[in-house]
Amino acid sequence: MSAAKSTIDHRVFSAGRLSLGLTLPLLRAGEIVADFREQIGLAALADMLGFRALWVRDVPLNSADYPDPVGHLDPWVLLGALASHTTQIALASGAIVLTLRHPLHIAKGAGSVQTLSNGRFILGLGSGDRPPEYAAFGRDAEARRELYRTHWDTVAAALGDAPRVIPDLRPENAPDFMLLPEPPLPVPMLAVGSGGQSVDWIARHSIGWMTYHREPETQRARHSMWRAAVDRLPAPAFRAFGVAMRLDLSDNPHEPATPLSLGYRAGRHALLAVLDDMRENGTHHVTLNLGSDRPVRDVMEELAADVLPKFHA
Repeated sequence: MSAAKSTIDHRVFSAGRLSLGLTLPLLRAGEIVADFREQIGLAALADMLGFRALWVRDVPLNSADYPDPVGHLDPWVLLGALASHTTQIALASGAIVLTLRHPLHIAKGAGSVQTLSNGRFILGLGSGDRPPEYAAFGRDAEARRELYRTHWDTVAAALGDAPRVIPDLRPENAPDFMLLPEPPLPVPMLAVGSGGQSVDWIARHSIGWMTYHREPETQRARHSMWRAAVDRLPAPAFRAFGVAMRLDLSDNPHEPATPLSLGYRAGRHALLAVLDDMRENGTHHVTLNLGSDRPVRDVMEELAADVLPKFHA
């Protein structure tokens, strides 16, 4: 990026600091049908309360065989609505399935959200991990690693400092294309999951690496591997490390942390300790996937009152 460098990624990812975001949809435990009008209101509340990012998933197809029964809106439609109903909070995709969408369509969507949000978009990109979905879209799951790299290059070219369109084919006398309107700032691109790539490739091409919560010892090992890759870059650079974590926030603030799949059940005091340990071990952002018996607004307001000030001051 140039002098017109995006700043939204620095509000979410900053060296030595930890910020907190939320993953949509925001549902109570056991809910599988989201009222997306309510979700837009909760997103506006998250913006007002001071959360740093809202994360939107790309789930093209559902199946009874999949563990997640929640129906997700098309991410570009939802991101457009979020851009129109928030003012400060970062909007992030976690993640657009880079291998199942044409990269120029992704670039057009990302530039559109960047324009509507006035520069608040972070483009998280993943490769998907379900071979039957590849077949449904006429893609070869075995080719996903190469697809990820080539599609990444096309998106990066279209959204960078000097935007240019890389066509799949260029017939004789074909015109040069451009994507308009040009967004106000280049769009930061973030690797979500590995996409079948090495950590060295991710460190060279992405602003950082977003991964799922794992038990602390495993996560520390992954972070050490990431730091080593960042240290191998030819020039010193900051590269972010972020985690998506499930949270069942107890209404008892003193309840100890109990491990859950991809996260914890905890009272706020134990949660503060967990997050502080993550910050000390080099995590820059945690997006919380809420799920408890409590009303979502109550959980958000408790987090904003008693947790966010410890990290966002």
